[in-house]
Amino acid sequence: MLFGIVKGTAVCTQKYRGLKGIKLLIVQPVSKELEPLGSLKVAADVVQAGPGDLCVMVRSREAALAMPEIKFVPVDLALVGIVDELTTLPDGQVRHTLKKGRNQFT
Repeated sequence: MLFGIVKGTAVCTQKYRGLKGIKLLIVQPVSKELEPLGSLKVAADVVQAGPGDLCVMVRSREAALAMPEIKFVPVDLALVGIVDELTTLPDGQVRHTLKKGRNQFT
């Protein structure tokens, strides 16, 4: 799992049929200290996130399985939770609270 901050929306003229109705967002991956990690990424949004939201992301197979209807779609990164509160404890552990979203696993 990764943290990411939504920066904007990606628009495409053609989508795989299993992604119909799924919003694609531009996300900046961040560390638990909210420092940028690497370059911007495009992620499928299944939790209705918006610009500026801190989100929990999953990659690979877990991203494809997070899609609401058709499984095994060509998705490598998906937003599966919106973080309400993030606390970094003195020993380096992280405590977070997620908003309820539209996901079969919540």
